[in-house]
Amino acid sequence: MKKPIVLVIMDGVGRGDGGPGDAVAVANTPVLDRLFATCPYTWLKAHGTAVGLPSDDDMGNSEVGHNALGCGQIYSQGAKLVSESIENGTLFSSKAWVSLTDNAKAGKALHFIGLLSDGNVHSNISHLIALLKKARELDLKRVYCHILLDGRDVPATSALEYVAQLETVLAGLSDETHEYKIASGGGRMKITMDRYEANWGMVEAGWRTHVQAIGRQFPDAKTAIETYRAETGYIDQDLPAFVVAHDGKPVAKIENGDSVILFNFRGDRAQEISLAFDRKDFDKFDRGDYTGVKFAGMLQYDGDLNIPENYLVEPPVIKNTLTEVLCKAGIREYAVSETQKYGHVTYFWNGNRSGKVDESLETYEEIPSDIIPFDQAPAMKSKEITDCMLKAMESHNYDFLRCNFPNGDMVGHTGVMQAVVTAMECVDESVGRILEAADKYGYTVCITADHGNADQMTETKKGKTSVRTAHSLNPVPFIIYDPDTKYVIHDGQYGLANVAPTIVKMMDIQAPDCWEKSMI
Repeated sequence: MKKPIVLVIMDGVGRGDGGPGDAVAVANTPVLDRLFATCPYTWLKAHGTAVGLPSDDDMGNSEVGHNALGCGQIYSQGAKLVSESIENGTLFSSKAWVSLTDNAKAGKALHFIGLLSDGNVHSNISHLIALLKKARELDLKRVYCHILLDGRDVPATSALEYVAQLETVLAGLSDETHEYKIASGGGRMKITMDRYEANWGMVEAGWRTHVQAIGRQFPDAKTAIETYRAETGYIDQDLPAFVVAHDGKPVAKIENGDSVILFNFRGDRAQEISLAFDRKDFDKFDRGDYTGVKFAGMLQYDGDLNIPENYLVEPPVIKNTLTEVLCKAGIREYAVSETQKYGHVTYFWNGNRSGKVDESLETYEEIPSDIIPFDQAPAMKSKEITDCMLKAMESHNYDFLRCNFPNGDMVGHTGVMQAVVTAMECVDESVGRILEAADKYGYTVCITADHGNADQMTETKKGKTSVRTAHSLNPVPFIIYDPDTKYVIHDGQYGLANVAPTIVKMMDIQAPDCWEKSMI
């Protein structure tokens, strides 16, 4: 290899339209401007079929994005994987589905918990509906939905549309002897869906709401949403928890011995609530008189850590990852990010594998994220990540180094334009510091992203422009910085899975036959 390589992942940074809603373009980014003016670069497809999702209408996300970046291959992922399992019936013949539905046939209730939208990032309402209809075919008597409101992977105030769709289905499945109802809910950034153990209080709040039915009561989900919106002005993801009750009596609690299915397919925000249901030695908060339920996830969210123990759909087995290839070649690796994206440069990067391929060759560093709204501190830990990267570069202990700056994605999800602009400027400054170190210590630097977000902060529908908090469908950059080597990126249509083959070609290492092609 000519030089050791640094890969910088600017999470959530794509190519927007350059207009006032494009925070990447609005921000003052002299380093990126210089890179585009002087370096070889191309644009990568980071959504839809390029990352294993069902169609090109599906937004990419950090999990499938880092799978593709770190594995050099395209696997059926998330929604596509679940949809295939529903269509071919394997989900309904799975051991977990049979066990949980048999338990419900014996008189226990069946509960579904998950994100209610068609965003195809964490879940899809069509999967929930398919499971509900199958439950009715099996003559299950008591089935309840505990819904998490999105407004992040879909329009910010679209929850009522999904609630109406679900209520129509539930009404059609209910009669005098079958009760199919919404029992509880709340915004995804308020309850249940924390990730990377950043805020167990969110999970506890979800537990009190879904399991114990403790919380403000409303006659139905629609009334809860409309009331909270009027009182707070919040968008869907931030709405407080609610319990559906009639005459002061909750529609349903999750009782000991019931069956519970978490219908989210994405792993990061599913693991903590899974642990709360699954683990006998759980100690993150007091679960009250809980003694256990029959619990399953849509997928197994972490195979190495066995989270959860039971699941409906087998995950893709990703082999021949970049880390496996590099370890086989004796390449020393370093990976760093803050908590919000640490799992992406490790677990997801390595093909959904916890731990390391070779302890002697890999060093991972996690910087704890702050537990505050990201728009209040849009720099996040960009400075600290950069400090760690520069120290690793100076050490010359590693041949391949990677980092993730979460700012464009995490601040982008807040919808606060000025904060996102500031976030982009912080990332730009950090990239500049890495380039200076590359010149000083002799590194090649590649700069890319996993999906778009900050590049599209507004959307216009029917002549009305509103804040956009979801990922974009825009391509992301791939830039090569090395003043000493003339790299040429060949013409072609590329996606995130073409990055790993390009890196190994720079290193003069043979790529596996199953990988996509190199860009150089």
